[in-house]
Amino acid sequence: MNVVVGQDVLSKLPSSKFGIIHYKDIIVGTSPQMLKGRIRLFQESLHLDLEDKDMKEISGVAEWRAVFKETGTDPSRYRPSVEALYRRIKKGQFLEPFNSAVDLNNFFSMKYEIPFGVYDADKIIGDVTIAVGDETACYEGLNGREIKLFKMLHMKDEAGSFGSPFVDSRRTAVSEESTSALHVVYFKPSMQSGECEEMLSAISEMFLQVHGGTSEYWVLN
Repeated sequence: MNVVVGQDVLSKLPSSKFGIIHYKDIIVGTSPQMLKGRIRLFQESLHLDLEDKDMKEISGVAEWRAVFKETGTDPSRYRPSVEALYRRIKKGQFLEPFNSAVDLNNFFSMKYEIPFGVYDADKIIGDVTIAVGDETACYEGLNGREIKLFKMLHMKDEAGSFGSPFVDSRRTAVSEESTSALHVVYFKPSMQSGECEEMLSAISEMFLQVHGGTSEYWVLN
């Protein structure tokens, strides 16, 4: 699978870095009880950590709010997905298990303070480009709403837009029928390439422990 960074992203976000993991021959299902327990405990701990903390004090949130501003997106109106997760946890609205791929994706986002996206690779058509949206870019979001991506960083294939660090699309959602997946990691721009590689290795290893299969990964910048 070919994934490229569009020229509009390179010019607006010269320090941006993205992690790409392509999984094959995976089995997605209900999260193992051990994983459910670990995610629940992590949320409880995070809830306590966030009680007296402003969102802007969290480095990943602060950096991604800045990224949104650089492309022309108002981060107070359209929050980075990791900030939306943290706000839920701060209120004690813990995430309920969905499926093993989505649960791990949310766990990684909370753990590393950055947006993540996981997509059914078989539902992606052709090559993938990371771009900044024009006035026509949109999709039906996982929340059931039409997501307009004007001036917003997002992923697109030959069929159109399908994912972003805001809300992902229904079209490429991972389900228990998925056997291959594309994992996109929206790194903090301040991270070094070596640090990004180490994170991708750890993410890939844990994902494969739960789902089996194989993976290849790389950093785009």
